[in-house]
Amino acid sequence: MYQQTQAYLTQLIALLKQHQLWQDEPIDPSALNSTVPFCHDTMAFEQWLQFVFIEKMQLLISEVHPLPSNFAIAPMAELMLAQKPGGIAITQLLAQLDQLLGSNNE
Repeated sequence: MYQQTQAYLTQLIALLKQHQLWQDEPIDPSALNSTVPFCHDTMAFEQWLQFVFIEKMQLLISEVHPLPSNFAIAPMAELMLAQKPGGIAITQLLAQLDQLLGSNNE
């Protein structure tokens, strides 16, 4: 499970970089103080993927903590990335990750 999840995260990073949706400079730390889902009031969805989702998932993997289950990121990606380059490919990859981390990730 951890190895496959990391493989998806690696693919996600590559897609974000390929489509110029990866940010090289750090995000303003205050943007992380959001209390709304996906921090959509303080950052773009692709920033949330990079600075919140990927970072937290990689930390869970490296420390062998339980991975989240029963979440769905792909619908938000479909909504937020529809008009951005690579949006379809990123959404499809996130749908695969959603499926992997479904209810049976024990």
